[in-house]
Amino acid sequence: MFSQDEKQPFDYSKGGEYEIADVKVEGAKFLDAHILTTLSGLAKGDKIKIPGEQIPKAIKALWRQKLFTNISIDASKIESGKIYLVIHVEERPRISRYSIRGVKSSDGDELKKKLDLRAGSIFTDNMRAITINTVKNYYIDKGFLDVHVDVNEFKDSLLVNSVLIRISVDKGSKVKIDHINIYGSHEVPEAKLKRQMKETHEKIKFDLDGLFQFKKNFARDSITVKWYQIIGNLSVMRAKDYAERHINLNVFKTSKFKKDDYEEDKRKIVDFYNSQGFRDAHIVIDSVTMADPKNMNIDIYVNEGKKYYFRNIFFNGNTKYADSVLAKIVNIKRGEVYNQKILDERIFMNPNGGDLSSLYMDDGYLFFSVTPLEVTVVGDSIDIELRINEGAQATINEVRILGNTKTNEKVIRRELRTLPGNKFSRTDLIRSQREIINLGYFDPAQLDVVPIPNPEKGTVDIEYRVVEKPSDQLELSAGYGGAATSTNSGGLFGTLGVNFTNFSLKNIIDKKAWTPLPSGDGQRLGIRANSNGRAFQSYSVSFTEPWLGGKKPQSLSIAFNRLRANSLNPYDYTKIIGKYFSTSLYVGLGTRLKWPDDFFTAEIGLEFQHYILDNYSTFFVFSNGRSTNLNLQLTVSRDSRELAAPTFYNRGIYFMVQGKFTLPYSLMFNSRKDLNYEDPALPAAERYKFVEFHKWKLAFEWYTPIWKNLVFKASANMAFLGVYNKRVGYSPFERIEFGGDGLSNQNAGTQLGRDIVSFRGYPVVTPQGGAPIYNKFSMELRYPISLNQSATIYALLFADAGNYWTGIREYKPYDLAKSFGAGVRVFLPMFGLLGFDYGLGLDRDKFGLSPKAGNNIFAKYGEFRIILGREPD
Repeated sequence: MFSQDEKQPFDYSKGGEYEIADVKVEGAKFLDAHILTTLSGLAKGDKIKIPGEQIPKAIKALWRQKLFTNISIDASKIESGKIYLVIHVEERPRISRYSIRGVKSSDGDELKKKLDLRAGSIFTDNMRAITINTVKNYYIDKGFLDVHVDVNEFKDSLLVNSVLIRISVDKGSKVKIDHINIYGSHEVPEAKLKRQMKETHEKIKFDLDGLFQFKKNFARDSITVKWYQIIGNLSVMRAKDYAERHINLNVFKTSKFKKDDYEEDKRKIVDFYNSQGFRDAHIVIDSVTMADPKNMNIDIYVNEGKKYYFRNIFFNGNTKYADSVLAKIVNIKRGEVYNQKILDERIFMNPNGGDLSSLYMDDGYLFFSVTPLEVTVVGDSIDIELRINEGAQATINEVRILGNTKTNEKVIRRELRTLPGNKFSRTDLIRSQREIINLGYFDPAQLDVVPIPNPEKGTVDIEYRVVEKPSDQLELSAGYGGAATSTNSGGLFGTLGVNFTNFSLKNIIDKKAWTPLPSGDGQRLGIRANSNGRAFQSYSVSFTEPWLGGKKPQSLSIAFNRLRANSLNPYDYTKIIGKYFSTSLYVGLGTRLKWPDDFFTAEIGLEFQHYILDNYSTFFVFSNGRSTNLNLQLTVSRDSRELAAPTFYNRGIYFMVQGKFTLPYSLMFNSRKDLNYEDPALPAAERYKFVEFHKWKLAFEWYTPIWKNLVFKASANMAFLGVYNKRVGYSPFERIEFGGDGLSNQNAGTQLGRDIVSFRGYPVVTPQGGAPIYNKFSMELRYPISLNQSATIYALLFADAGNYWTGIREYKPYDLAKSFGAGVRVFLPMFGLLGFDYGLGLDRDKFGLSPKAGNNIFAKYGEFRIILGREPD
């Protein structure tokens, strides 16, 4: 008999060479015997020597699988030069179930997600070690540095060869960083160095004595210091510098210790020194010591070295551009503090362009490279030589598009600036990427642009790898209208709409293309229905072809709307006593401009609106008659906004100017000239039979990142409704309804042809007839909670200012009401934009509004707003 410890004797008198007649496996309950035989290396027909190496080698091969507690190999029979082998194994026990003790239920749930312990799997020593390390690392990341973990196994009496695993955890005390001491920082304040450590922080300490001393020291300089202001002879900069040196409050930061984060923060200290000209700065030594079971101290010793400055910058190898042109791009002056990071950004690392690399690559020099070298160091001054290898200009050979399973390739290709035969341009590459993202059909996080250069031929192939995402939207909303009135049938009201953003009109007759709708040509089709029962119904259809004819970016837009409203008998809401109908049709042609740049677009459109009133007494101007509004619209806009995720812009500018014009009927046609508009007895229906006006709108939005993903948005919106003939007065249509949430008063806007302008923190404040002029300004801080394509979520803080005016003589652009508040936006691809705002209106008295009932500022001045479908104006 041969065993794993080779202590079992064998009758060597029968030794010799044998042929294996058979190999059997005994003791394997869960493992396949054939596989175990294969792993052993012993096969029927093989020749083995006894004694020899084959049997011990077979045992070691099985032992390496770590599946057994005991292995032995016997010869059950030997005859006629043949040997019959039996492999005896004892399998390791398998896990039946496991438990975690000494932890909270929430921690237990998280640990179970991290642990790879499954019922039926073999419990090995390696698995035990992995389990202990996983649990320890989980709690170390939470700041429990002295955590102890025990893993014990117990025989399961219910299942054969099975064990129960018990994981016992003793977290110990959470260890926080009490002090971070940085020694050797003479030129840079210690507090400023600590702020470079983004993940490693001291415990928050409210040192009242220190604050008192801070105020006392400044008082010596005749300064009055309050929490919210510093007034006196000493400048704010001196106060800021004093605070940087002596006060360090990390109010929303944790003070737990993570080794990887600590190592990264040490590099950030050195990087900061380098950015301040201390290129030789380094950390000499550091230590982490336990002050007590709950607190630790960190000591860091730095050697700042000498502060260096740029002296001369030389260029070598450039033939395309003169030194003066390159120097202007680099823009580093003699005597500036030496900063390797700034130098790299000016050469090839500026994400917004404007560096040497962009200069060359935008002109086809794909193979361009530049190497900065320090050629001379004199005292504290450094000379830099930029060695340039321009290379040859590269021509685009092939442009390939991969991954578009739904969108037709032509829809993507027509947005590209990188065309075969053109010179390579990095700016065109970035712009093409932006245009693909702005289509809204692909996941920006998975969009990959891959240039494949061929230096030998001087060409480059470009691959755009895209991943489709859902882009169509469903709008579904409902509410309860409360008690019935003459203009509201009460009960339920709702909206149902669909917006197909990647529609294909030409495939509408192809049955195979209905999956579930014909799509892929980049057209937009919107269908919407809105109803409040008997009192109000509205239906609209819109269609946009962004590339009419398929060769140039010229768009065609068509929109149709039909509205019906009824006046109900105030004593019997089932009876209709008045009717109102509105029909509108819009056709517009747009094009992308090349000047001033191709971010500009222009659109010209013609809109026809017809109103019919039959004893509709709720209309504020007239109750019987017809009115026609035929207007020409001219719109010029520029849009360079960049989407980080659907609806979340992180940089760029949007600007729009629009003019709407009707004919001046009262000045052109005798039938309209002869009317006595100053006669109070002139019926309003006759006065406004043909609506005349000119209307101007201006919109501006600016987005810029200010810290990581935190984005600042500033916007301005203005509108002015003018008249051709003062005797006719302002049109009853096209006015502005200012205030409210932009949702509950949507029907009024559709019914009366008004622009609905929401104003956070206030209800609707315009009079019943609306207003011809308004200004609104807004500032927001937006921070994304999730930029996932399946659910974009971001929070915002806002401050708004705005007002309306009933005429040009009353217009006072600086007389604005103000509000501030917070909100949340959620974008779901299928349902569009959802969100809410809560605003506090600070100037309700400007509009004759009294504070609401309540005991606090939120109850008195607060207004809640819900957003569905789109962001209100």
